[in-house]
Amino acid sequence: MIIYKSEKEIELMKKSSQIVARILSELRELVKPGIETRELDFYAEKRTIELGARPAFKGYNGYPASLCVSVNEEIVHGIPSDRKLKEGDIVSLDFGVIYDGYYGDAAITVPVGQVSDLARKLIAVAESSFYRGMEQMKEGNRLSDISAAVQAEVERAGFSVIRAFVGHGIGQKLHEEPQVPNFGLPGHGPKLRRGLVLAIEPMIAAGKWEVEILDDGWTAVTKDRSLAAHFEHTVALTGEGPVILSVDNQPTGIPESGGPANA
Repeated sequence: MIIYKSEKEIELMKKSSQIVARILSELRELVKPGIETRELDFYAEKRTIELGARPAFKGYNGYPASLCVSVNEEIVHGIPSDRKLKEGDIVSLDFGVIYDGYYGDAAITVPVGQVSDLARKLIAVAESSFYRGMEQMKEGNRLSDISAAVQAEVERAGFSVIRAFVGHGIGQKLHEEPQVPNFGLPGHGPKLRRGLVLAIEPMIAAGKWEVEILDDGWTAVTKDRSLAAHFEHTVALTGEGPVILSVDNQPTGIPESGGPANA
């Protein structure tokens, strides 16, 4: 069942999502050769608590960290460790929080120092495919219109869409209906209407789309070990069209430290 959100709920989700955006922006600045991936996780958790929220991922189905840190061929769910980032790596940072009872979720892929032309293009296409999908998030369209637009953008660039993982509805739960694949034919699925909130998250590969899960039970990698990139925002469908909630470009009332105890 799809849970449609009221304007008040969307405002609450904007606050949680903007905390995510703020912390991801700060993490982007910390990404550099030599930093350990667990340092990024420690920072994300510390800032989450300072901003009065709770990490959404830590403990979720047993996940051991607050931040997913996926490097190079790792697609998603990379567990932070003592691994040091190197010049030329790319790193996907997937992050979520709970604030005042509502979830926010977003992801970015960041170059580590100077990266190859292929890596730069892959990162750019992951982001542009999100926007092509979001453009289809309008009243009267079908859910798969989003999926088809993402796939078309990715494949036009010569890359592949990962099929094992999908976007999702979001609200008082991290994962709600509907699932949002990044591939498929247009014109299928439920009609989109106001109050729908989705985490749209293209995950793409420079090579083929097949996936393997490493022995840690979490980290998903491309089977051919080609580079992967991930881009995600939490988006609400409003009377003015789709609105990205997970951006930190306006006053929100979120304190720089402290916050509601009931987050």
